Amino acid sequence: MTLFSRKADYALLILSHLHTKAAAGNAREIAEKFGLSRSFVANILKELAHRGMVSSTRGVKGGYALQRSTGLVTLAELLEALGEGFHLTVCNEHQANTDVSACDLAHVCPVKSPLTEIHNRLLVVLNGVTLADVFAPPGNTEPALATLGILNRNPEPIPTTA
Repeated sequence: MTLFSRKADYALLILSHLHTKAAAGNAREIAEKFGLSRSFVANILKELAHRGMVSSTRGVKGGYALQRSTGLVTLAELLEALGEGFHLTVCNEHQANTDVSACDLAHVCPVKSPLTEIHNRLLVVLNGVTLADVFAPPGNTEPALATLGILNRNPEPIPTTA
């Protein structure tokens, strides 16, 4: 099981490339750099442009550039922009425009509440980590790692046996 889809993974690669470039980048260049399908990269770039994450310029010297600072865009926001959001389990998804769970067993499930708590903690992390944190050079990941401390919270002491 992976947390991000292939589309989200590729979007991160694309945005990381644009993050390091002063000039605009294009789908061909990005696809070649990472060995990806040019059409898939182009489609992701179009979607990111439509969602306001990148801007596009037509013409010979055109291409795509970041529209917003990577320090202002969170991982959660990127997933939402790609139309994926984040759902740890099916019971964390809801039917469109309702509060009804997508799972038929949600009303009797003994693990729904603990999984919902884990889901909420992961959302806090995804909302607390910016793309700039993700794109930081190796060894300079303090902000992102500090946010991950949320996952280690344990409000109750773990019982020990003697």
